[in-house]
Amino acid sequence: MIEIAWDNFTPWSALAGGVIIGLSAAAFILLNGRIAGISGILGGLLVPQKRDVLWRVAFLAGMLAAPVIWMMTADLPAIEINASYPVIVVAGLLVGIGTRYGSGCTSGHGVCGLSRLSVRSLLATLTFMVAGFATVYIVRHLLTGA
Repeated sequence: MIEIAWDNFTPWSALAGGVIIGLSAAAFILLNGRIAGISGILGGLLVPQKRDVLWRVAFLAGMLAAPVIWMMTADLPAIEINASYPVIVVAGLLVGIGTRYGSGCTSGHGVCGLSRLSVRSLLATLTFMVAGFATVYIVRHLLTGA
C-alpha cells in the first residue's frame, strides 16, 4: 500500500520550481547555444578548453550557492538518507558511469532533450525511469522485504 504524506505535498512550489528550471534551460540554450546538462558542464571542466571554463565554473557555483541563499531566507526541508557512506559512494559512481554511457544525465536528456523532441533523449529518460523503478522495487521489496 502506498501512503502519501499530504503535509509534504506542495504542488504549487513544485510547479514553480519546474517552470523556473524550464525557463532557465530554455534561456541557457537560447543565449549560449549550450544544453544545461550538469554532467556535460562538469565534464567540460575535466578537460578544459580555452575560454570555456568561466561559464562552467559560474554555472556550478550558482548550483552550490542556491541552497545557501535559500537557507538564509527559509528553512531547508528535513533530509533523511537511509544508506551508509559506502552505498552512497557506489551509487554516485554508478550514476557517473551511467551518464558517460548514456551521453548525458537526467537534466540534459530529461529537461533539455525532451523539450527539443530528441528521440535519443526520450529513450534515455525512459531508461532512467525504468532503472529507477526497478532499483526501488528490488531494494525495497526483494532485498529488505518491506
